[in-house]
Amino acid sequence: MKFIRATEENASSIINIIKQAQDYFKKNKINQWQDNYPNFKIVKNDIINKNGYVLLKDNSVVCTVVVTFDGDKNYKCIYNGKWASNNKYAVIHRMAIDCNCKGIGLSSVIVKNIEKICLDKGIHSIRVDTHKENLSMKRLLQKNGFQYCGIIYLEDKSERIAFEKTL
Repeated sequence: MKFIRATEENASSIINIIKQAQDYFKKNKINQWQDNYPNFKIVKNDIINKNGYVLLKDNSVVCTVVVTFDGDKNYKCIYNGKWASNNKYAVIHRMAIDCNCKGIGLSSVIVKNIEKICLDKGIHSIRVDTHKENLSMKRLLQKNGFQYCGIIYLEDKSERIAFEKTL
C-alpha cells in the first residue's frame, strides 16, 4: 500500500468514495456530508492546494483524506471542553474508505501515515471533528489515541464533536 498526495487522475475515484460515504450517511440518518458536500470542485481544490491524500492498494484508490497544516477557523472556539494542547496542529478532514475495503484497518493506516507526515514537519498535534452520530469515525479516533475535547460549530452552525491527539 502507498499513501500519497492525490493527483487529478485520482479525482474521479475520490468522488466515487465520497458518494459511497454520503449514501451511507443518508441511509443511517447521519446529517453529515449531505447537500452536495463535499463535491468535485472541493476535491479538485484539495488536490490543487496539495491537501488531498489517497491510500493506494494494488494501484487503486481505496481511501481518501484531506490534511491541512494552517489551522481551522472553526476550531478557534470550543465549547464544553478545551483543546488538549496549544501546539501548532494538523487537521484531518474528509476521510472516507471505499465500501469494499471497510473493516480491514485502512483508516488506522491513514492515521499512522498522517502522524508520520506531522512528525516530519515538526508538528506534534492533530485535530479532527465529526458528527456525533458518526460512530465509525468516533471508534477510529478512540482506537488511535485521540481524546474528546469538546464541541465546535461549523460556519453553517452545525455542531460537531472535536478530538485531538498529541504526538
